[in-house]
Amino acid sequence: MRYISTRGAAPALSFTDVLLAGLARDGGLYVPETWPRLEPAEIRALRGLSYEEIAYCVMQPFIGGEIADADLKAMISAAYGAFRHQAVAPLKQLDDNLWLMEQFHGPTLAFKDLALQLVGRLYDHVLRRQGKRVTIIGATSGDTGSAALEACRDRGAIDIFILHPKGRVSEVQRRQMTTIPSANVFNIAIEGSFDDCQDMVKAMFNDHAFRDSINMSAVNSINWARVMAQVVYYVVAAVALGAPDRRVGFAVPSGNFGNIFAGYVARQMGLDLAPLIVGANRNDILARFFTTGRMEIAEVVPSLSPSMDIQVSSNLERLLFDLFDRDGARLAAAMTEFRKTGKFIAPEPGWGRVKGLFRAAALDDEGTLAKMRALHGATGELIDPHSAIGIHAAMTCRSDAETPIVALATAHPAKFPDAVERATGIRPALPAFLADLHDRPERVSALPNNLRAVQDYVLSHRRNDRNP
Repeated sequence: MRYISTRGAAPALSFTDVLLAGLARDGGLYVPETWPRLEPAEIRALRGLSYEEIAYCVMQPFIGGEIADADLKAMISAAYGAFRHQAVAPLKQLDDNLWLMEQFHGPTLAFKDLALQLVGRLYDHVLRRQGKRVTIIGATSGDTGSAALEACRDRGAIDIFILHPKGRVSEVQRRQMTTIPSANVFNIAIEGSFDDCQDMVKAMFNDHAFRDSINMSAVNSINWARVMAQVVYYVVAAVALGAPDRRVGFAVPSGNFGNIFAGYVARQMGLDLAPLIVGANRNDILARFFTTGRMEIAEVVPSLSPSMDIQVSSNLERLLFDLFDRDGARLAAAMTEFRKTGKFIAPEPGWGRVKGLFRAAALDDEGTLAKMRALHGATGELIDPHSAIGIHAAMTCRSDAETPIVALATAHPAKFPDAVERATGIRPALPAFLADLHDRPERVSALPNNLRAVQDYVLSHRRNDRNP
């Protein structure tokens, strides 16, 4: 399996090289040169298999034999064996043909664990085999950071720096990052938005001298390995509900577009999926795009669903690559113009093919609280604000009442206790293993929204080969 950049000017790489590279050197994101396929008979054969077994079947074609099958199976088993539910990501029925997939049974209570618990092990395996070390730098709107740090903590060949927007993540999200005592973990609170953090990470990748000096890599969803691991739960849910002999729909609260793009990949692999439904909060650029074919950057406004407080969704570029008929030069020019003007209009004929594959709905904070309250009253379920938006989108945009639709519950309600209590009057408790989270000491550095200041911090704090 070879991987190519969405901007067409970087060399094609193997899976392990893409894993370590993160962002392509031309500023693009890596995607498979061709999409592997699962034939209907192969999908039927997945029925009755465990999450771990399906994960191996889905991911093995993307790895292309670069990791021995036995090693891959062992890493998959280790990654998901520690989840607190035997099904890993169980399905729960809410209504006729409306299902909730609980993606919060991992160590940091968010869907990011489903990918990053494996990605951390992939890094460790490849780095030990190659005798290398990396400096991982990532940006988070809340959940990616804690999941990445948990996956990479105490790994001798990795230093990891996570940037988050100061004061714009929940207290639980922040503490899950800042209370990790490991020597290879560094938390940076940036005076700005998530988009500012993300732009800074991309700028560091595009500073090739800096990038090479620290052997920089990334574990957020710009890294293909993370998207690959997220494809698994679409296949798991679809098979459980009758695929390939039954069409299945999905609704996803989306910020950086990585989660729902994995659903698009599952479709490309052969799943018969109803139009994928994008849920957005008051920062509704994705909803506007899939409704009108136009994007226009607005100011990021803080909300009750902070992981979605994003205006520039990195992974959308992977979809746009197909929309531009995989013409990297055309896409690179369009992305440059978008960042210069803040505006983008989807081109034909690509838009005609893509728009039918997605639907979208947005919900403001008051609507989010109302949905949380209504669902609790009807079912007894406590859900976090992001998941409420996904359920709203599912109910608003579903194709028909006969097609089962799965709304992804991306975070445990205890990660956003203030919002849940405001909506329902009930303050959800953290699981027992996190019960003392608010008593743990924090380690975090506050820095200005300044690239040089962050680069200097990384250079002065990263460990080197002689100081592991």
